[in-house]
Amino acid sequence: MKYSTCILVFLTFLVVRMSDTHSGEAAQKDLNRGQLVHMVSFKFKASAAAEEIAGVEKAFAGLEQKIPQILSFEWGLNNSPEGLNKDFTHGFVLTFHSAQDRDDYLIHPHHKTFGSLVGPLLEDVFVVDFWNKTP
Repeated sequence: MKYSTCILVFLTFLVVRMSDTHSGEAAQKDLNRGQLVHMVSFKFKASAAAEEIAGVEKAFAGLEQKIPQILSFEWGLNNSPEGLNKDFTHGFVLTFHSAQDRDDYLIHPHHKTFGSLVGPLLEDVFVVDFWNKTP
């Protein structure tokens, strides 16, 4: 009886271990599926002039042509009727093939130059990165 109990415990351990390994592999595959989405939202200082803000919009949009790691770039002005934007007015969405591409973008000289342009005009910035899970 003891022998069969040991076998049963061992088999249970193996099944649980294999299940954990399989779910870990599945989670890793899910993590790497899709594109890496980099969402950025700006809240400009009240002192930022309309021409300065227009210059930021143009400069940010221009990064897509200057930084090859950017797969796509979209932007727009907040128009949500919910009133939850907390005075953030601009939304930007960039996509990348990989976390490494995003990381290379973040340290790219053109991105650094852009940061120097926009930084003094911002009251706040909000960034969220996530893997797009759309099949």
